[in-house]
Amino acid sequence: MRVPFLDLHASYRELQSDLDAAYKRIMGSGWYVLGQELASFESEFSAYCETKHCIGVANGLDALHLILKAMEIGPGDEVIVPANTFIATWLAVTYAGATPVPVEPDEHTFNIDPRRIPAAITRRTKAIMPVHLYGQPADMDNINEIARNHGLKVIEDAAQAHGARYRGRRAGSLSDAAGFSFYPGKNLGAMGDGGAVVTNDDSLADTVRTLRNYGSTVKYDHRLKGFNSRLDELQAAFLRVKLTRLDAWNQRRAAIAEQYLHGLQEAAGLLLPFVPSWAFPVWHLFVVRHPRRVALQQRMLDAGIATLIHYPIPPHLAGAYADIGLHSGTLPVTENMSSTLLSLPIGPHMPDPDVQTVIAEVLSAAVQLR
Repeated sequence: MRVPFLDLHASYRELQSDLDAAYKRIMGSGWYVLGQELASFESEFSAYCETKHCIGVANGLDALHLILKAMEIGPGDEVIVPANTFIATWLAVTYAGATPVPVEPDEHTFNIDPRRIPAAITRRTKAIMPVHLYGQPADMDNINEIARNHGLKVIEDAAQAHGARYRGRRAGSLSDAAGFSFYPGKNLGAMGDGGAVVTNDDSLADTVRTLRNYGSTVKYDHRLKGFNSRLDELQAAFLRVKLTRLDAWNQRRAAIAEQYLHGLQEAAGLLLPFVPSWAFPVWHLFVVRHPRRVALQQRMLDAGIATLIHYPIPPHLAGAYADIGLHSGTLPVTENMSSTLLSLPIGPHMPDPDVQTVIAEVLSAAVQLR
């Protein structure tokens, strides 16, 4: 491929000596689960997120699920979720036994539209779970105000937003609790799966710590019906190394996004991302819209440029949620997005010549597809 979508190996090449040293340190320690390396990462990541607590867990889905369980949200309850998101947001609610209630996105930001949330609230609603989609923070002040007015919890799905800021505040610090994913392709990615919960709530943090470890904080003393969901020592060590580079990597992503925004503004038929004045996105993805998305993606492929679709099937139309009865046409904004969105290559190690190649090919394709 002439231009890959994301070069995951590049971060290893950049940090090889430090990552190899971390590996040797953990392998030589003989301690691989719930040790000092995890404790150190939790302290460092909570400080980075400007929160009191970080609890490392097995993955981002577990992070959201454990927050819901710790809040005692379950059967009979409803949680408002974005209609336009990766299915993990919905699955976390389902795993807790509650019902996901989708709300359409703002067509400009792709994030949940706060203006549509009040109409979705019922007496069974217990929480709102906004997603900072593609690395851009949701409109949290408006969401939090709605939650306060209705006595609801707010949970950030920050799986794509490591380091993003909303009105100067870090993603993860904008709600009752937040869930992060450290899947390898994320802005802060492990060398495998991983996740974390961050919060300022002492009681919730204690409950999540207990739930992640079989409901136990003292060996063989199980005070809750818990789970096995722990960020292991090796991944914590790798994440500690990468965390030192996260801001620089995010700045590089922002520089690439700026090149795209400037270079593609005249592309016929192409809708570019919109960034509100209060948002500092970290550009986990750079997502455009085009009415002939399939043809545009094929032309990129023909030119040796890898693109992806995030996400081709919205959760309400996935087979997993066929039982909820939301058929095609019920969420038109989301469905239109799913048929027009295309993610262009972006990553902290993407060279400028590759960025300019993508811009040139998109401009050329846009002319041909008018």
